[in-house]
Amino acid sequence: MASGFFVESTLPQQRVVDGVRFPAVLTPAEAVDLDRFAAAVGAEKARLESLLRSSGAILLRGFPVRSAVDFDRAVGAFGYAELPYVGGAAPRTNVVGRVFTANDAPPDRKIPFHHEMAHVLEFPSKLFFFCEEEPKSGGETPIVLSHYIYKRMKGKFPEFVEKLEQQGLIYTRVLGEGDDPSSPIGCGWQSTFLTNDKAVAEQRAARQGMKLEWLDDGVKTIMGPIPAVKFDESRGRKIWFNSIVAAFTPGWQDTRNDPLKAVTFGDGSPLLSDDDIIDECLKILEEECVAVPWKQGDVLLVDNLAVLHSRRSFEPPRRILASLCK
Repeated sequence: MASGFFVESTLPQQRVVDGVRFPAVLTPAEAVDLDRFAAAVGAEKARLESLLRSSGAILLRGFPVRSAVDFDRAVGAFGYAELPYVGGAAPRTNVVGRVFTANDAPPDRKIPFHHEMAHVLEFPSKLFFFCEEEPKSGGETPIVLSHYIYKRMKGKFPEFVEKLEQQGLIYTRVLGEGDDPSSPIGCGWQSTFLTNDKAVAEQRAARQGMKLEWLDDGVKTIMGPIPAVKFDESRGRKIWFNSIVAAFTPGWQDTRNDPLKAVTFGDGSPLLSDDDIIDECLKILEEECVAVPWKQGDVLLVDNLAVLHSRRSFEPPRRILASLCK
């Protein structure tokens, strides 16, 4: 793909999947300012979306995005509607406009592979990540094509995956009063539902199909059954759209939550009787993933239906910002 502003480039970390580079990498053909970049995004949006559809993710490197304000404007240039972070689990901090920190979990904690907000009905279709400050070491955001994970898990554990497809999953989480930044799922109920009003929280949970059970020091949320395997209509393929690995590795374990209780089959029965399933899924995810080291100014656009993402531990400093789109 090429235009006056966008040139398709290569990186050693890329993979070629079904003849397509993953992720796609675009660099500027010439020095441009933010105004020209924003105009070029608008002019080339059809091409960019076609590339995103074929590849699943696009890394924009070398463009004039230097700050959170720049990133907010860059995301706005694509014209996608913002998705409020209602029902999400990760602790985040609003920076400016529609821009948030990607996840405020401690740097020594890995964040397992997941589709963003796979545990609720209304999830973002597209994710933007921005490297405001690159890590001293580590801190990559590995990405992996979801349909490959489905195919490999179906081949390895056909009965388990068949039950997932038939029954779906129930997600149960206990949210505290206020955020817990020590936990990767540390959003308190106020941040989860973007309100301090329990009645409003009830309304917003109901729109997601979520049940609430209020506790003395928080609330239990019950979501599901919802599909664990979805069909990607735009690409005509099944995808591994769930938070199983995120829950059991132990991303969903903290002082309030036990992964064994947090995720069950749709009939309420325990999800796992054999740790080999999670171990094998982790192995497959690592085998299939791509981890491009962050460079300051990088913008990564991810199709949330096509691609799972994660975060590796890192040595500070590191500041990755995010924006979620419908």
